[in-house]
Amino acid sequence: MSIKGKNAVASLFLLAALAVGCKFSKTLNSNSNSGNSNTPTSKTQPAEPNADGTISSGVGVEKEKPEAGKGNVQGKVFFNEQPAAGTEVKLCEKFSQFFGGCGGETFITKTDSNGEYLIKNVPPRIYEGLIAKVFNTPYYVFATSGIVQTAKYKIEGDQTFFAPDTNLFKNDLKLLNPKAGAKIDASNIEVKWDSYPAAAYYKFRIFADSSSGSSTDYDYINKRVDGLSYVLDKPLSPGLYTCKVEAYNSNDVKLSQSSSDIKFTVKGETAK
Repeated sequence: MSIKGKNAVASLFLLAALAVGCKFSKTLNSNSNSGNSNTPTSKTQPAEPNADGTISSGVGVEKEKPEAGKGNVQGKVFFNEQPAAGTEVKLCEKFSQFFGGCGGETFITKTDSNGEYLIKNVPPRIYEGLIAKVFNTPYYVFATSGIVQTAKYKIEGDQTFFAPDTNLFKNDLKLLNPKAGAKIDASNIEVKWDSYPAAAYYKFRIFADSSSGSSTDYDYINKRVDGLSYVLDKPLSPGLYTCKVEAYNSNDVKLSQSSSDIKFTVKGETAK
């Protein structure tokens, strides 16, 4: 059944979390997730894009055959390596990270109790998005390695495309320091956050807004920390910065990240 409209657009940095809107969508019937709910849920390795930007199909057991000349898309969604049931999944003919998100002919379904989904009988072509919604947020993540923000998927007639697993992560890790809007001294800056359930370690990133006179220190990009805080061992230049912290489990699967809008100012003559 066709639907029209456009959802709010937002984006998550890297790991490809993205807020997207859809237009000219086609919603699949609830039986899109057909299959035995008692079937064990296995996990596949993350998929890197090919040179042309497409993701290759994996291997698996078809839930059902597509109609003649059409293709099926089959995959799984997890959170903290457990099946994410009831997750909305979209296959997008077109996708723009910056202009409207998901567009063109779009197919929508939800995962079953095993975190598995089946998108049935889609026209064969290259699709620019295969995305899963991050719980009750406007954000989506791509079915990729998590390293890239976007990917393309070549769906062929009379075949099932086995998508790479999608690992969801939340946006609810609480950053305690620096506080949003804080103006702090350049030296002995402490980055501090709350403990996150099932987290084995954390990574933090401090980004510089160069237009304010600040400069990026790459020692503080994806800095791993096993505890709940880290004191920068060298000062930051004056200016505006953004800080983000991420939580990972013991198998290096991302669980959560802090809000993307935690900005603070390092005091100095060039700070704005």
